[in-house]
Amino acid sequence: MTITPKLAAPEAADAGPAAAEKVPGARSTGPSVAGVLEAYALVVVIALFIVFFSLLPETSETFPTSANFQAISGNQAVIAIISLAALVPLIANQFDLSVGATAGLAAVFSADLMADGTSIVVAILVALAIGGGIGLINGLLVTRARVNAVIVTLGTSTVLGGVIAMKTNGETIVNVPSSVIEFGTANTLGIPRPVLVLVGIAILVYYALEYTPLGRYLYAMGSNEDAARLVGLPTRTTLTASFVIAGMLAAAGGVLQVARSGGADPRVSANFTLAALAAAFLSAAAIKPGRFNVGGVLVAVSFLAVLNGGLNLAGAQPYVNDYVNGTALVVGVALAAYLGRRRRGATDG
Repeated sequence: MTITPKLAAPEAADAGPAAAEKVPGARSTGPSVAGVLEAYALVVVIALFIVFFSLLPETSETFPTSANFQAISGNQAVIAIISLAALVPLIANQFDLSVGATAGLAAVFSADLMADGTSIVVAILVALAIGGGIGLINGLLVTRARVNAVIVTLGTSTVLGGVIAMKTNGETIVNVPSSVIEFGTANTLGIPRPVLVLVGIAILVYYALEYTPLGRYLYAMGSNEDAARLVGLPTRTTLTASFVIAGMLAAAGGVLQVARSGGADPRVSANFTLAALAAAFLSAAAIKPGRFNVGGVLVAVSFLAVLNGGLNLAGAQPYVNDYVNGTALVVGVALAAYLGRRRRGATDG
Protein backbone atom coordinates (compact mmCIF):
# COMPACT_ATOMS: atom_id res chain seq x y z
CA MET A 1 0.00 0.00 0.00
CA THR A 2 1.42 3.35 -1.00
CA ILE A 3 -0.09 6.59 0.11
CA THR A 4 2.48 9.20 -0.87
CA PRO A 5 3.04 10.77 -4.29
CA LYS A 6 4.80 8.77 -6.97
CA LEU A 7 8.24 9.87 -8.05
CA ALA A 8 7.75 11.96 -11.15
CA ALA A 9 11.39 11.71 -12.21
CA PRO A 10 14.77 10.71 -10.75
CA GLU A 11 15.56 14.27 -9.72
CA ALA A 12 12.44 14.33 -7.52
CA ALA A 13 14.21 12.20 -4.94
CA ASP A 14 16.94 14.81 -4.54
CA ALA A 15 14.65 17.82 -4.54
CA GLY A 16 12.36 16.44 -1.84
CA PRO A 17 8.82 15.07 -1.81
CA ALA A 18 7.32 18.40 -2.81
CA ALA A 19 9.15 18.26 -6.12
CA ALA A 20 7.19 15.19 -7.11
CA GLU A 21 3.97 17.16 -6.77
CA LYS A 22 4.92 19.96 -9.14
CA VAL A 23 3.47 19.95 -12.62
CA PRO A 24 5.70 21.55 -15.25
CA GLY A 25 4.25 24.81 -16.47
CA ALA A 26 1.63 24.97 -13.74
CA ARG A 27 1.29 28.10 -11.65
CA SER A 28 0.79 27.65 -7.93
CA THR A 29 -2.29 29.41 -6.63
CA GLY A 30 -1.88 28.37 -3.00
CA PRO A 31 -4.05 26.00 -1.02
CA SER A 32 -7.74 25.92 -1.84
CA VAL A 33 -10.45 26.44 0.74
CA ALA A 34 -11.45 22.78 0.40
CA GLY A 35 -7.84 21.75 0.91
CA VAL A 36 -7.52 23.82 4.08
CA LEU A 37 -10.78 22.41 5.44
CA GLU A 38 -9.60 18.88 4.71
CA ALA A 39 -6.24 19.47 6.36
CA TYR A 40 -7.74 20.85 9.55
CA ALA A 41 -10.98 18.86 9.72
CA LEU A 42 -9.65 16.71 12.55
CA VAL A 43 -8.70 19.84 14.50
CA VAL A 44 -12.29 21.04 14.16
CA VAL A 45 -13.55 17.65 15.37
CA ILE A 46 -11.30 17.94 18.43
CA ALA A 47 -12.77 21.36 19.19
CA LEU A 48 -16.30 19.97 18.85
CA PHE A 49 -15.54 17.12 21.24
CA ILE A 50 -14.10 19.59 23.76
CA VAL A 51 -17.31 21.62 23.58
CA PHE A 52 -19.42 18.46 23.83
CA PHE A 53 -17.69 17.10 26.94
CA SER A 54 -17.62 20.57 28.48
CA LEU A 55 -21.42 20.74 28.20
CA LEU A 56 -22.22 17.10 28.97
CA PRO A 57 -23.71 16.99 32.50
CA GLU A 58 -21.57 14.02 33.56
CA THR A 59 -18.31 15.79 32.63
CA SER A 60 -19.13 19.51 32.64
CA GLU A 61 -17.54 20.09 36.05
CA THR A 62 -14.32 18.13 35.52
CA PHE A 63 -13.51 18.16 31.80
CA PRO A 64 -13.13 21.90 31.07
CA THR A 65 -10.54 22.48 33.80
CA SER A 66 -6.86 23.29 33.54
CA ALA A 67 -6.02 20.35 35.79
CA ASN A 68 -7.78 17.93 33.42
CA PHE A 69 -6.08 19.31 30.32
CA GLN A 70 -2.72 19.19 32.06
CA ALA A 71 -3.32 15.56 33.01
CA ILE A 72 -4.47 14.62 29.51
CA SER A 73 -1.56 16.31 27.76
CA GLY A 74 1.00 14.98 30.23
CA ASN A 75 -0.24 11.42 29.94
CA GLN A 76 -0.43 11.52 26.15
CA ALA A 77 3.10 12.87 25.69
CA VAL A 78 4.44 9.34 26.03
CA ILE A 79 2.02 7.96 23.43
CA ALA A 80 2.86 10.83 21.09
CA ILE A 81 6.59 10.08 21.22
CA ILE A 82 5.98 6.38 20.56
CA SER A 83 3.65 7.39 17.71
CA LEU A 84 6.50 9.39 16.19
CA ALA A 85 8.58 6.24 16.47
CA ALA A 86 5.99 4.30 14.48
CA LEU A 87 5.76 7.17 11.97
CA VAL A 88 9.38 7.11 10.78
CA PRO A 89 9.45 3.66 9.11
CA LEU A 90 5.77 3.99 8.18
CA ILE A 91 6.69 6.83 5.82
CA ALA A 92 8.56 4.20 3.78
CA ASN A 93 5.51 1.90 4.02
CA GLN A 94 7.10 -0.32 6.67
CA PHE A 95 5.28 -1.32 9.85
CA ASP A 96 7.06 -1.43 13.20
CA LEU A 97 4.87 -3.41 15.57
CA SER A 98 7.58 -3.54 18.21
CA VAL A 99 7.50 0.12 19.28
CA GLY A 100 5.31 -0.58 22.31
CA ALA A 101 7.41 -3.50 23.51
CA THR A 102 10.60 -1.51 22.93
CA ALA A 103 9.22 1.32 25.05
CA GLY A 104 8.26 -1.17 27.75
CA LEU A 105 11.69 -2.81 27.77
CA ALA A 106 13.46 0.55 27.90
CA ALA A 107 11.21 1.58 30.78
CA VAL A 108 11.96 -1.61 32.71
CA PHE A 109 15.73 -1.42 32.30
CA SER A 110 16.00 2.30 32.97
CA ALA A 111 13.78 2.07 36.06
CA ASP A 112 15.74 -0.92 37.35
CA LEU A 113 19.05 0.90 36.91
CA MET A 114 17.73 4.04 38.59
CA ALA A 115 16.31 2.01 41.49
CA ASP A 116 19.75 0.42 41.98
CA GLY A 117 21.40 3.83 42.27
CA THR A 118 22.81 4.12 38.76
CA SER A 119 23.20 7.65 37.42
CA ILE A 120 20.04 8.91 35.76
CA VAL A 121 22.00 9.97 32.68
CA VAL A 122 23.58 6.51 32.36
CA ALA A 123 20.19 4.83 32.78
CA ILE A 124 18.74 6.99 30.00
CA LEU A 125 21.67 6.29 27.68
CA VAL A 126 21.38 2.55 28.30
CA ALA A 127 17.65 2.69 27.49
CA LEU A 128 18.33 4.59 24.26
CA ALA A 129 21.06 2.11 23.32
CA ILE A 130 18.64 -0.78 23.91
CA GLY A 131 16.07 0.89 21.68
CA GLY A 132 18.62 1.57 18.96
CA GLY A 133 19.90 -2.01 19.14
CA ILE A 134 16.41 -3.42 18.77
CA GLY A 135 15.80 -1.13 15.81
CA LEU A 136 19.07 -2.21 14.22
CA ILE A 137 18.11 -5.87 14.50
CA ASN A 138 14.71 -5.13 12.97
CA GLY A 139 16.26 -3.11 10.16
CA LEU A 140 18.88 -5.72 9.27
CA LEU A 141 16.34 -8.52 9.23
CA VAL A 142 14.07 -6.50 6.94
CA THR A 143 16.74 -5.18 4.57
CA ARG A 144 19.35 -7.95 4.57
CA ALA A 145 17.39 -11.10 5.33
CA ARG A 146 14.41 -9.80 3.31
CA VAL A 147 11.86 -10.77 5.95
CA ASN A 148 8.57 -8.88 5.91
CA ALA A 149 8.63 -6.03 8.44
CA VAL A 150 5.30 -7.06 9.98
CA ILE A 151 6.63 -10.56 10.72
CA VAL A 152 9.98 -9.29 11.99
CA THR A 153 8.61 -6.66 14.34
CA LEU A 154 5.75 -8.86 15.55
CA GLY A 155 8.29 -11.54 16.43
CA THR A 156 10.55 -8.97 18.07
CA SER A 157 7.63 -7.65 20.10
CA THR A 158 6.82 -11.14 21.33
CA VAL A 159 10.42 -11.81 22.33
CA LEU A 160 10.67 -8.48 24.13
CA GLY A 161 7.48 -9.29 26.02
CA GLY A 162 9.18 -12.44 27.29
CA VAL A 163 12.28 -10.48 28.31
CA ILE A 164 10.13 -7.98 30.21
CA ALA A 165 8.31 -10.79 32.03
CA MET A 166 11.61 -12.47 32.92
CA LYS A 167 13.16 -9.22 34.12
CA THR A 168 10.25 -8.13 36.30
CA ASN A 169 8.50 -11.39 37.24
CA GLY A 170 5.31 -9.49 36.45
CA GLU A 171 5.92 -6.92 39.19
CA THR A 172 6.12 -3.14 38.84
CA ILE A 173 9.57 -1.64 39.36
CA VAL A 174 9.44 1.28 41.79
CA ASN A 175 11.87 3.21 44.01
CA VAL A 176 13.09 5.41 41.16
CA PRO A 177 14.70 8.70 42.29
CA SER A 178 12.29 11.39 43.43
CA SER A 179 13.88 13.87 41.04
CA VAL A 180 12.79 11.69 38.11
CA ILE A 181 9.22 11.52 39.39
CA GLU A 182 9.21 15.26 40.03
CA PHE A 183 10.29 15.92 36.45
CA GLY A 184 7.56 13.67 35.06
CA THR A 185 4.75 15.14 37.14
CA ALA A 186 5.70 18.82 37.49
CA ASN A 187 4.68 21.74 35.28
CA THR A 188 6.69 24.61 33.86
CA LEU A 189 4.66 27.75 33.19
CA GLY A 190 1.54 25.61 33.50
CA ILE A 191 2.73 23.11 30.90
CA PRO A 192 3.54 19.53 31.94
CA ARG A 193 7.26 18.88 31.47
CA PRO A 194 6.66 15.70 29.44
CA VAL A 195 4.83 17.91 26.92
CA LEU A 196 7.93 20.12 26.64
CA VAL A 197 10.02 17.01 25.99
CA LEU A 198 7.51 15.96 23.32
CA VAL A 199 7.71 19.36 21.63
CA GLY A 200 11.50 19.16 21.49
CA ILE A 201 11.47 15.65 20.05
CA ALA A 202 8.71 16.50 17.57
CA ILE A 203 10.72 19.47 16.26
CA LEU A 204 13.78 17.26 15.76
CA VAL A 205 11.78 14.57 13.95
CA TYR A 206 10.02 17.18 11.81
CA TYR A 207 13.32 18.72 10.79
CA ALA A 208 14.85 15.33 9.99
CA LEU A 209 11.89 14.30 7.84
CA GLU A 210 11.36 17.58 6.01
CA TYR A 211 14.84 19.07 5.65
CA THR A 212 17.40 16.25 5.54
CA PRO A 213 18.26 13.62 2.92
CA LEU A 214 16.99 10.90 5.27
CA GLY A 215 13.47 12.29 5.21
CA ARG A 216 13.49 12.85 1.47
CA TYR A 217 14.71 9.32 0.87
CA LEU A 218 12.05 7.84 3.15
CA TYR A 219 9.25 9.71 1.38
CA ALA A 220 10.69 8.68 -1.98
CA MET A 221 10.75 5.04 -0.88
CA GLY A 222 7.20 5.30 0.35
CA SER A 223 6.19 6.64 -3.03
CA ASN A 224 7.98 4.00 -5.09
CA GLU A 225 10.79 1.95 -3.57
CA ASP A 226 11.82 0.41 -6.89
CA ALA A 227 12.14 3.83 -8.51
CA ALA A 228 14.08 5.13 -5.50
CA ARG A 229 16.50 2.21 -5.83
CA LEU A 230 16.90 2.74 -9.57
CA VAL A 231 17.86 6.40 -9.17
CA GLY A 232 20.61 5.38 -6.76
CA LEU A 233 19.13 6.10 -3.34
CA PRO A 234 20.66 4.05 -0.48
CA THR A 235 17.36 2.31 0.23
CA ARG A 236 18.66 -0.45 2.52
CA THR A 237 20.74 1.92 4.64
CA THR A 238 17.89 4.43 4.83
CA LEU A 239 15.35 1.82 5.85
CA THR A 240 17.67 0.36 8.49
CA ALA A 241 18.25 3.86 9.86
CA SER A 242 14.50 4.41 10.09
CA PHE A 243 14.11 1.35 12.32
CA VAL A 244 17.04 2.44 14.50
CA ILE A 245 15.49 5.89 14.93
CA ALA A 246 12.12 4.29 15.69
CA GLY A 247 13.71 2.13 18.37
CA MET A 248 15.44 5.07 20.02
CA LEU A 249 12.28 7.20 19.95
CA ALA A 250 10.26 4.36 21.47
CA ALA A 251 12.90 3.97 24.17
CA ALA A 252 12.72 7.70 24.91
CA GLY A 253 8.98 7.31 25.34
CA GLY A 254 9.57 4.41 27.72
CA VAL A 255 11.95 6.47 29.88
CA LEU A 256 9.45 9.32 29.98
CA GLN A 257 6.78 6.85 31.08
CA VAL A 258 8.97 5.94 34.06
CA ALA A 259 9.17 9.61 35.03
CA ARG A 260 5.46 10.09 34.51
CA SER A 261 4.27 7.04 36.46
CA GLY A 262 7.08 6.77 39.01
CA GLY A 263 8.08 3.27 37.91
CA ALA A 264 7.86 0.65 35.20
CA ASP A 265 4.72 -1.46 34.87
CA PRO A 266 5.44 -4.53 32.69
CA ARG A 267 1.81 -4.70 31.56
CA VAL A 268 1.42 -1.31 29.89
CA SER A 269 3.65 -1.81 26.86
CA ALA A 270 0.99 -3.79 24.97
CA ASN A 271 -1.31 -0.77 25.06
CA PHE A 272 1.28 1.51 23.49
CA THR A 273 1.51 -0.23 20.12
CA LEU A 274 -2.13 0.02 19.06
CA ALA A 275 -2.49 3.65 20.13
CA ALA A 276 0.80 4.60 18.44
CA LEU A 277 -0.11 2.94 15.15
CA ALA A 278 -3.59 4.47 15.21
CA ALA A 279 -2.11 7.96 15.63
CA ALA A 280 0.57 7.35 12.99
CA PHE A 281 -2.01 6.27 10.39
CA LEU A 282 -4.44 9.04 11.31
CA SER A 283 -1.63 11.55 10.68
CA ALA A 284 -2.29 11.08 6.96
CA ALA A 285 -5.75 12.59 7.49
CA ALA A 286 -4.56 15.82 9.10
CA ILE A 287 -2.33 18.81 8.28
CA LYS A 288 -0.96 17.18 5.09
CA PRO A 289 -3.74 14.84 3.91
CA GLY A 290 -2.52 11.73 2.15
CA ARG A 291 0.96 12.03 3.61
CA PHE A 292 2.19 10.70 6.95
CA ASN A 293 3.52 13.71 8.87
CA VAL A 294 4.60 14.89 12.30
CA GLY A 295 1.93 17.55 12.69
CA GLY A 296 -0.73 15.02 11.81
CA VAL A 297 0.57 12.68 14.51
CA LEU A 298 0.24 15.39 17.16
CA VAL A 299 -3.30 16.21 16.01
CA ALA A 300 -4.27 12.52 15.96
CA VAL A 301 -2.89 11.93 19.46
CA SER A 302 -4.81 14.97 20.69
CA PHE A 303 -7.99 13.66 19.08
CA LEU A 304 -7.66 10.25 20.76
CA ALA A 305 -6.69 11.84 24.07
CA VAL A 306 -9.70 14.16 24.17
CA LEU A 307 -12.11 11.43 23.11
CA ASN A 308 -10.78 8.78 25.50
CA GLY A 309 -10.38 11.27 28.34
CA GLY A 310 -13.93 12.53 27.95
CA LEU A 311 -15.35 9.02 27.82
CA ASN A 312 -13.43 8.03 30.96
CA LEU A 313 -14.74 11.04 32.87
CA ALA A 314 -18.24 10.21 31.65
CA GLY A 315 -17.97 6.82 33.33
CA ALA A 316 -17.32 4.61 30.31
CA GLN A 317 -15.80 1.21 30.98
CA PRO A 318 -12.02 0.88 30.36
CA TYR A 319 -12.55 -1.46 27.42
CA VAL A 320 -14.25 1.37 25.53
CA ASN A 321 -10.79 2.86 24.98
CA ASP A 322 -9.86 -0.31 23.10
CA TYR A 323 -12.89 0.16 20.88
CA VAL A 324 -11.88 3.77 20.18
CA ASN A 325 -8.21 3.00 19.45
CA GLY A 326 -9.02 -0.04 17.32
CA THR A 327 -11.61 1.84 15.31
CA ALA A 328 -9.20 4.76 14.91
CA LEU A 329 -6.58 2.41 13.50
CA VAL A 330 -8.98 0.97 10.91
CA VAL A 331 -10.30 4.41 9.98
CA GLY A 332 -6.76 5.76 9.81
CA VAL A 333 -5.62 3.06 7.41
CA ALA A 334 -8.70 3.56 5.22
CA LEU A 335 -8.31 7.34 5.15
CA ALA A 336 -4.58 7.10 4.44
CA ALA A 337 -5.25 4.80 1.48
CA TYR A 338 -8.09 6.95 0.11
CA LEU A 339 -6.30 10.28 0.48
CA GLY A 340 -3.12 8.78 -0.91
CA ARG A 341 -4.92 7.55 -4.03
CA ARG A 342 -6.55 10.92 -4.52
CA ARG A 343 -3.26 12.73 -3.98
CA ARG A 344 -1.51 10.55 -6.55
CA GLY A 345 -4.38 11.07 -8.97
CA ALA A 346 -4.10 14.84 -8.62
CA THR A 347 -0.33 14.67 -9.10
CA ASP A 348 -0.55 12.38 -12.15
CA GLY A 349 -3.25 14.56 -13.63
